[in-house]
Amino acid sequence: MDSDVIRTTRLTTTDRSGWLALVAKALGGADFDKSLISRTDDEIRIDPLYSRARDIAPSGRIDPRKCWSIVQRVDDTDPERANRQALDDIGNGATGLALIFDGAPNAFGYGLPGTADALSQALDGISLDKTHLRIDVHPASRMSVDWLVELLTRRRVDPAKLSLSFGIDPAANFVGTGRLRMSIEALKASMPQSLAHFFAMGVPAVLLEADGRVYHNAGATEAQELGAMLAAAIWHLRLFEEERQPLVYAAPHIGFALGVDQDQFMSIAKIRALRKLWIVAQEACSIEPSQASIHAETSFRMLTKRDAETNILRNTIAAFSAGIGGADTVSVLPHTLAHGLPDAAARRIARNTQLILAGESHLDFVVDPAAGSGAIDALTGALCEKAWDEFRRIEAEGGLLESLLKGHFQERIKVAREERVATFRDGTRAILGTTIYPAPKERAVSTLKAEKRPLPVDGTVFCERLPAMRLDQMTGSNA
Repeated sequence: MDSDVIRTTRLTTTDRSGWLALVAKALGGADFDKSLISRTDDEIRIDPLYSRARDIAPSGRIDPRKCWSIVQRVDDTDPERANRQALDDIGNGATGLALIFDGAPNAFGYGLPGTADALSQALDGISLDKTHLRIDVHPASRMSVDWLVELLTRRRVDPAKLSLSFGIDPAANFVGTGRLRMSIEALKASMPQSLAHFFAMGVPAVLLEADGRVYHNAGATEAQELGAMLAAAIWHLRLFEEERQPLVYAAPHIGFALGVDQDQFMSIAKIRALRKLWIVAQEACSIEPSQASIHAETSFRMLTKRDAETNILRNTIAAFSAGIGGADTVSVLPHTLAHGLPDAAARRIARNTQLILAGESHLDFVVDPAAGSGAIDALTGALCEKAWDEFRRIEAEGGLLESLLKGHFQERIKVAREERVATFRDGTRAILGTTIYPAPKERAVSTLKAEKRPLPVDGTVFCERLPAMRLDQMTGSNA
């Protein structure tokens, strides 16, 4: 028998102890942990080899028979131009739109004017019953619900055919803008009555959202982001419990939004962990568990201003992770967003990234491609534990809004951000095209002409704001 075949056979039948013996020989006396073990920002151990996962129960999208919704952002400051963009996106393969209004934590300085007319104009000619629509979290989220309902009524759209997300999350607004328009007590008193009739109507929509992107983009670890989302969801449930309204009506209308980045396995595990955590949380509240509705958006903090084309690679990995992880809706930030409002070419690349992953790579064909992976299963379990610890810490501080009001959660995120930045500055980590292999000459980047919009200045309650920051800004290496 050929010697290569003998070696291959021996390796494929070696058990873990035999494998460790081979590794020790290859290391030549070097320390195993220092050579082959790494740790995440949450101090989760990453091993070089994992056994097959025992729990292979599928953990995918709410409707595994359908592809995730390919969502394009509608964030132009000019509603007429925004409408042309939306029509082009839907006409060329997008299946969903995210309406981003100015002043929103995730608008990154742009966004539609915050008026009913702007919403109506941006959606002119769009088949609302065939398009997933989400209103991104913003200070006027509650009013925008009325704007959209009025538009749907005017167009006589059948509510049963709609796919909607209204994106109401006071906590994300609070920390993303640094202010609330009313006191926390007034908010608690008004929200249940304001939304109760929507629950009673049975509109198939996500009304309340637990948005983790604002924490992610400010520098939070994965466990911190998950813990904050879980705390926000429980805060929503508690509002209705205190008003003695059935939680069974509220829970299915709570959705989640999170950031996915170039860390492929961690992003997959984060989505899977969120689904597990939400089921456990509902069971703890004595609610029949409903599956989490998850919107994934590619990370703003991983984008760089230098060598902007490298952002396309990062976005592709992030979108791949969202699809494999089981996100229900996915949005890709155009790769030129660090330079300004993206133009048609950048928007097309963002849209086509998802179209290729779904239409050509068929990532939606298998219900849960990550099932059975020992590495992803271990990461998912460890993330659940770390996130639950963070959730309990936030609850001990009085809940998410109280923790933000006192600055406790912001302080932990700032510590995590500085620790991560230190690894880029000392060379432990690198940013392709920025801290390693920078382009000798930057190529011109095309963006649309648009002025950045300021954050809202009105409010009665204030907290320390967590601004979105790119890694190249944090490290001081952006051009």
